[in-house]
Amino acid sequence: MTMRRTLDFLLNDWLDVSTLTTRPRFADHSAETFTAVLDVSERIAREKFAPYNRLVDTEEPSFDGTRVMLPQATLDATRAYAEAGLRSAGHDYALGGMQLPYVMEVALRSFFLQASIAIDGYTMLTAAGASLIVAHGTKHQIDAFARPELDGRFMGTMCLSEPQAGSSLSDIETQAVPDGDDFAADDLGPRYRLKGSKMWISAGEHDLAQNIIHLVLAKIRGLDGKVVPGAKGISLFIVPKMLVDANGHLTGERNDAAIVGLNHKLGYRGTVNTLLNFGEGKFPVRAPSGFDGRGAGAIAYLIGKPGEGLQRMFHMMNEARIQVGLGATMLGCAGYEASLDYAQTRLQGRPSGPEGKDPTAPQRPIIEHADVRRMLLAQKAYCEGALALSLYCARLVDEKATGDPVLAADAALLLELLTPIAKSWPSEWCLEANSLAIQIHGGYGYTRDFPVEQYWRDNRLNMIHEGAHGIHSQDLLGRKVRMEEGRALAILGGRIAETVRLARQHDVLIRDTDALTTAFATLQSATATAWEGGDREVALRNSVPYMQAFGHVVIAWLWLDVARVTVERLGQSGDIAFLRGKLHAKRYFFRYELPRVDAWLKPVCERDDTFSDMDTAWF
Repeated sequence: MTMRRTLDFLLNDWLDVSTLTTRPRFADHSAETFTAVLDVSERIAREKFAPYNRLVDTEEPSFDGTRVMLPQATLDATRAYAEAGLRSAGHDYALGGMQLPYVMEVALRSFFLQASIAIDGYTMLTAAGASLIVAHGTKHQIDAFARPELDGRFMGTMCLSEPQAGSSLSDIETQAVPDGDDFAADDLGPRYRLKGSKMWISAGEHDLAQNIIHLVLAKIRGLDGKVVPGAKGISLFIVPKMLVDANGHLTGERNDAAIVGLNHKLGYRGTVNTLLNFGEGKFPVRAPSGFDGRGAGAIAYLIGKPGEGLQRMFHMMNEARIQVGLGATMLGCAGYEASLDYAQTRLQGRPSGPEGKDPTAPQRPIIEHADVRRMLLAQKAYCEGALALSLYCARLVDEKATGDPVLAADAALLLELLTPIAKSWPSEWCLEANSLAIQIHGGYGYTRDFPVEQYWRDNRLNMIHEGAHGIHSQDLLGRKVRMEEGRALAILGGRIAETVRLARQHDVLIRDTDALTTAFATLQSATATAWEGGDREVALRNSVPYMQAFGHVVIAWLWLDVARVTVERLGQSGDIAFLRGKLHAKRYFFRYELPRVDAWLKPVCERDDTFSDMDTAWF
């Protein structure tokens, strides 16, 4: 995994993560412990995950009507991950964690995502679910559900979508009612009975752990039989597959949460994906003393207060969105490395000059052809830019949690603004990198003899799950850039201005500073123009090209900041070829990618109505 060198450079030279060890939470760590954790992660990913990535794709999960079957390699890999303590890497010592900075959590997970994103899906969902319970659950809920997830005994899911609702969470129909008069009798929180169906549930059923902890969105039905309509009526529940007692020990009784069937996917096949029914009566749960019959269904425990479900779930969803972006990034990196290796060894064609006319002259590696270099350079710019974005957002999480109060507040707001970009930009452009990797392989890339077709198939999901592109674009233009009267956008502008100021000290970067300054000014103008008149429907009808432009401006900014550090390191010695490669990738992005911003923002500035004026009958 040659991305390790770039990862080390971004962490140490660019973000200078060792400075985090001066903060009390991370005081026990050092640059050496950070390196050791990355070394262990890289080794486990290389030995337990990467060799089985093709296996879990071809031997995808199957369901015999009773249980889901997975390859033994999936169990071995997820167990090795847990036994190394990596699930709890960022959590408190009191929870068995390492108290690592979040940026280091993201860094260590990059190895597993590149090695096998499908196997890693089980660990990602479990860690994110445990983090939500730790942040918002009671002490008893943490002990009974989160601790076993962190130490490897339990796994977890998130259950949001429903067959009839999809991404429209306000339209979910899953309902919960209090479990009789004694519904708060045990220590695990208010107990409810839950009924409904959930679709697209990754890791929804398997035998990889003693228990599966489902985090389920549902609406509480009152005594009058009605629910609060819309998003305000949504609450969040813990629904374990196997019931536990107040001390978190398994009772041996199964909850009424049943798999209906598997979803057969284009890619990401190694992560089982299910339709689940809650409370259908397949595994009826005995009624507690005093149960009045109103709520037969799956046992569920409320997290927080009624009506806070989306607010609580967003803790898990926002963490998952950074991880989805990172996953897209690392699939892009995997394709880049594979196509680079292929281009260096595949002989085909001759130079276009006079010597190329000699048919007896030896053929050249295809990397010597300009168009192949174009495709490789584009991949490098996309993937390394996306990795910088993921790490930068993770670093904001640490600043928000442990930084100076004023800087922490700014970091929190900037993180809110960048989260749609952290998820959507790598999902789009690292998928394009995978497409270019297939193109470099030619016809071979379209076969299963080479891994690049699987990387593309696996990556195609990332533009869809955890919020599709259109949803994130509306969130960005409709809410994020307008938060606190545009303060988040102003913070971003300030950081871009500071990067420009520092980069202008290097003559080689002045041209790029001018280009970035102009692009950001155009983005600001388009933001204001989109909202002229205050009509939300008009403002958001071109939100996707707006988000594409916004993402490219952000990546250009990060590439310029990385280039600034790269130029400084070049002056101090180091690996010249490695550093020159960074500068050339930046050069590609500024000359070939940043100019796209004007085209994307043109319809936004003109408030173009092509889409809204298209009558549905005309299709």
